[in-house]
Amino acid sequence: MSTINPIIVASANGHQHTNGGPETCVERAFSLMTAGVDVLDAIVAGVTIVELDPADTSVGYGALPNAEGVVELDACCMHGSRRRAAGVAALTGVATATAVAKRLMEETNHHLLAGDGAQRFARRCGFRVEADLTTGKSRALWAEWKRRLDARAVDAARQVQAGYEIGVEMEHEGLIDANHVWGTINCNGISAAGQIAGATSTSGLAWKMPGRVGDSPILGAGLYVNGEVGAAGSTGRGESNLYNLSSFLIVDLMRRGIHPKDAALDALQQIKANTVDPSLLNARGEPNFNVKFYVLNRRGEYAGVALYGGDGVRFAVCTEHGAELRPCDALLEGPML
Repeated sequence: MSTINPIIVASANGHQHTNGGPETCVERAFSLMTAGVDVLDAIVAGVTIVELDPADTSVGYGALPNAEGVVELDACCMHGSRRRAAGVAALTGVATATAVAKRLMEETNHHLLAGDGAQRFARRCGFRVEADLTTGKSRALWAEWKRRLDARAVDAARQVQAGYEIGVEMEHEGLIDANHVWGTINCNGISAAGQIAGATSTSGLAWKMPGRVGDSPILGAGLYVNGEVGAAGSTGRGESNLYNLSSFLIVDLMRRGIHPKDAALDALQQIKANTVDPSLLNARGEPNFNVKFYVLNRRGEYAGVALYGGDGVRFAVCTEHGAELRPCDALLEGPML
């Protein structure tokens, strides 16, 4: 087998946070992987940096909580050559959700644990369980969101939509990062030996209904890896990705010989075609949300794509030449809303 140029591809927050250390997620993953560490071990070590950094309010410690002020985390990981995978959903108290998913993969034959069961498993594995994963910043943002929701006095049937609208409103005011209303980290890699793996971690939709689970921990949606083909992972509106199982679709298209960029754009086109709910459409009749994919194949080709692009819509990549943020290729033009 010919040598492959190793590469790590991730969402933009994979090269924006260091948690006070010397490396970002993609830098840590790449340095470990090229030093001989298993590709999934390297990726999880990288993602852990972001999960523990309170500056990123979309994952782990300091993440934006659910509607009741509780941080619920979803994550999964997948190892292509070992053909193993696992995820956790609605996990509370443990910031490093990806590491918990990896332990589940290694120590059981289950693919998904949720809620209290996921937390009990983490505790048995020696993970520290915290009473509260919010920080002063994330707690204050939740309190402001709750104040605005209460002021609207909407009935129960309208609370989910009203809560989302308030989140977007706070984003436009600069209170929340534009990428953190639907916040996630995805990281995928291929080693010089051709081993492929990936991981996805999130606190989900800001101010979500308690118990809501998005695409991130679901194999084939938030992440899919085929060791003979490649990997794809997602950030953005999870429900739209779940409906299409887009990560699986992208990998399957690559299996047929399609380039990562074209495969991902095809998946975005299907999301656009399947978005018919008027509440999810803008004035142009196009989706009023964003979905992004981070993709690589066994040849080391890669792409970052999004429904909507722009200066702030980027992805991270790390190779032997170093790490950088690059603009995502976009399917649609114009403002999202």
